[in-house]
Amino acid sequence: MSCPDVKTIYMMGIGGIAMGTLATMLREKGFQVVGSDVNLYPPMSTHLEEIGIPVCQGYRTENLDRYSPDVVIVGNVIRRDNPEAQAVLKGDVPYLSMPEALGRFFLPFHKSMVVAGTHGKSTTSSLLAWVLANAGGDPSAFVGAFMKNWERSYRLGSGRYMVIEGDEYDTAFFDKGPKFLHYQPHVALITSIEFDHADIFPDFEAVREAFRRFVHLIEPDGYLIVNADDPHCVELSRECRGQVFTYGRSDSADWQLVETSYQPEEVHFTYRDPRSKQLETMVSKLPGRHNVSNTLGVMAAASIAGLSMGQVQDGLLSFRGVKRRQDILGEAGGVLIMDDFAHHPTAVHETIRAIRLFYPDRRIIAAFEPRTNSSRRKVFQDAYATAFDEADLICIKQPPGLEAIPEAERLDAAQLVENIRRRQKEVFYFAETESLLQYMAKHCTSGDLVLSMSNGSFDGFPQRLLKALQS
Repeated sequence: MSCPDVKTIYMMGIGGIAMGTLATMLREKGFQVVGSDVNLYPPMSTHLEEIGIPVCQGYRTENLDRYSPDVVIVGNVIRRDNPEAQAVLKGDVPYLSMPEALGRFFLPFHKSMVVAGTHGKSTTSSLLAWVLANAGGDPSAFVGAFMKNWERSYRLGSGRYMVIEGDEYDTAFFDKGPKFLHYQPHVALITSIEFDHADIFPDFEAVREAFRRFVHLIEPDGYLIVNADDPHCVELSRECRGQVFTYGRSDSADWQLVETSYQPEEVHFTYRDPRSKQLETMVSKLPGRHNVSNTLGVMAAASIAGLSMGQVQDGLLSFRGVKRRQDILGEAGGVLIMDDFAHHPTAVHETIRAIRLFYPDRRIIAAFEPRTNSSRRKVFQDAYATAFDEADLICIKQPPGLEAIPEAERLDAAQLVENIRRRQKEVFYFAETESLLQYMAKHCTSGDLVLSMSNGSFDGFPQRLLKALQS
């Protein structure tokens, strides 16, 4: 199947951010796109309607008969027993997963720069795409979050490179391998490797094997950029057939971080440029040591693309960030409200630490909702107990959807609160969002910073709190 043979594309599970983004890209590329989903709601529902993509409500075989697509793209949310999936499996219409479709319809025209890793993928890939575009490189991009500079999660360009956020989660019901195995990495950047996604990976060795397979995809003329401060990244880099660059604080790092100065709402860091061997300085508005590390990775990738560090600095200062990543929603009554996606214990710890460095004079209130398949499991029970040490006040909400997890495997949120309290921290447990909202609206005072952390909607908690404080 070649692209010229395809005119109509049907997308099952079109409402997810990745599928909706791909649908928009395909529509912009000139294809007739139609899809199906259940319980589709704004902003994705209104977005698809505005750009003229019809969406069938519910999964029915007659949807496929009605549109007679040339190819079907099956989203990760679709199960094998889905009636449309069954019809596709029994029929003769070609079908692809979302990552396969990205590789088929877009990557033939670009060299891919794939950003992978347990933490920091969205911010790092967004920053890399923006730096390339700001320097005139006209890249394409596919990212799992909304980039504020473009107010979208993708970019279509005619330049040499396409930047892709590479997810290690499984691909589709007919392909249980990681998504990033379909992205043909010419340049790969791995930020970190830790255990996550406990619903699909039985142990850390399975996670490491997924990244090993990814590294083995890099051809001899390709590049691998890894975090020198992560021993698992360094270990896998030795198996790469391409050229390897490292970054970090380690003395062995090619792009070595020498000194960091954290100032209110700004970071200055000194690094050693591996080309000139000279010490240089960079200024960033992204908070936290993890973002300094991510920026070093972007600098290494940008140098491969032929950019100067002056061009990187220009892009870094004009980068507006990513929605739901240390995302300031507003301030009311002297209380700053921030929304963040952090859910893994390491991400929670580093995010709070970053906010502490950027806002040293504020009381940091961390409100956390464990929502992912991993965070709702007891696999992180002990790790979460120490993740909130940098916060002044901690509020833990009962995880939603625990009934879907075997009782013996569930995170005990009440016990987590007790474990945090034993560390001499002020911490409270909330059974539902409404009681948390009422507590926060009553107890927040001028000078506070409320950091809301969840990979889901958190029932609109940060937005509702801001509105409550404004009124």
